[in-house]
Amino acid sequence: MARPREFDEAAVLDAAMECFWANGYEATSVRDLTARTGLCGASLYNAFGDKRLLYVRALDRYVEDSIGARIRRCETLSPGAAIEAFFAEVLERSLQDPSHRGCMLVNAAFEAGSPDGDLRAMVAGTLVRIERFFAGCVRAGQADGTIAASASPEEVGRHLLAVLMGTRVLARIRPEPVLLQGAVATALAILRPVRPAGGEAARPPGV
Repeated sequence: MARPREFDEAAVLDAAMECFWANGYEATSVRDLTARTGLCGASLYNAFGDKRLLYVRALDRYVEDSIGARIRRCETLSPGAAIEAFFAEVLERSLQDPSHRGCMLVNAAFEAGSPDGDLRAMVAGTLVRIERFFAGCVRAGQADGTIAASASPEEVGRHLLAVLMGTRVLARIRPEPVLLQGAVATALAILRPVRPAGGEAARPPGV
């Protein structure tokens, strides 16, 4: 009969996630992981497999607890407000991180080399999920007239994804409010419906 684990798996994954997030996959050693999690190397491997498998588990936890949770929160809002709220949270996290860690998913994208097809697929799948969230919001906003119909939802979704990725990369090197907020504000401006002659068009909330 297998012995029950004598540690909190969620807490260990959180600790490993923080370690990988701060240092990256390659620069994180088993010694770093044992120091952060409080488990010996053998216990880590017995519970999670090798370092790569632990990294994948930690990244998946980050995606669901950070990006997935943000999408779920924003999906309860109106289309324009949902996109605005998504970027507002990103800006807040980017500007209030004294360690300038950026986004763990974006960091993983730089480390997902061609030999690691599974990791590349995981990162790509999450980016597609974000892109579809943006496109879905745009589609709904165009349907109710609160988002400009000058471009297809798919095109706008791809553009917003690119702005998001660029913002998160910049946050690691130049975490300047004027730079990051300006980039996002310009991207959100394309969502505004064209003002008709003699009147004022409806605008997405807060945009």
